[in-house]
Amino acid sequence: MPHSDFKPFSLLSASPAAATAGSAGTGTEPWTPLPYPDVPRYDARSLRTHWPRLHAGHALPPPAPDAPLAEGWALYHSGEFERAAALGLLHGPDGLALANQATAIYANYLEPREAVRLALFRQVIERAGAQVAIEPDNCQALYWQAYALGRYSQGISVARALAQGLGTKLKGALEHVIELQPEHGDAHLALAAFHAEVIDKVGALVGRMTYGVRADTSIELFERGLALHPHSAAGMMEYARALLMLHGESRTGEANRLFEKAAALTPVDARERLDVELARAGLTE
Repeated sequence: MPHSDFKPFSLLSASPAAATAGSAGTGTEPWTPLPYPDVPRYDARSLRTHWPRLHAGHALPPPAPDAPLAEGWALYHSGEFERAAALGLLHGPDGLALANQATAIYANYLEPREAVRLALFRQVIERAGAQVAIEPDNCQALYWQAYALGRYSQGISVARALAQGLGTKLKGALEHVIELQPEHGDAHLALAAFHAEVIDKVGALVGRMTYGVRADTSIELFERGLALHPHSAAGMMEYARALLMLHGESRTGEANRLFEKAAALTPVDARERLDVELARAGLTE
């Protein structure tokens, strides 16, 4: 049975030894490989066929089949996160969406060393933030900046992050994405989770007065986000956690059903495979 303390973020927990080993930064060690051999594999041709489903949560034009970034996105969706990120970084601003997404998703789900994990999120925050400074309406940069800010904040503690002003930056970035792209389902889900997380940490009154968050807004954003991206296992798990944070045990049945629905999904790429595994883990907590 899932509960509000279960965090559907990472499959690998950092041991004290691992955290110490990564304290010097990201280092040069290779990234942890995806542990599931049953992940769908893509090439540039098949990628284009499945692109609308793979990017249902956030609109992004597909690369041309013969473009270098097509190979990079195929690597990403096949679970080759390190290679995808490296390829993205070779292609300047056009490759940053790929590099940031691959880095953030790898850090969130697979990096076992907490210090390295946080350093990777900081990389995404800095790269995306620099791009936003030049292109303030770049939705990909705004979204991945916000995503990395959210996960980084959870790593250092939400209360500490709020005190540093990271929550305000995150909220503003996501609201701007939704303003620019009202059909961006993942931005709705991320903003919904932010509202719930802040209320859980500081209370409804302080949350509303200081950070502009509301429980009913969280629920509305989750409903809209899942309507736009109905196959989002991550969104379902975040919604389940939010229901328990906002309403307690009275919504346990609904939270269970959301986790069960997420666990039963057929994943179409590596990230979804990781989400389904997390949903299964949540049901056993």
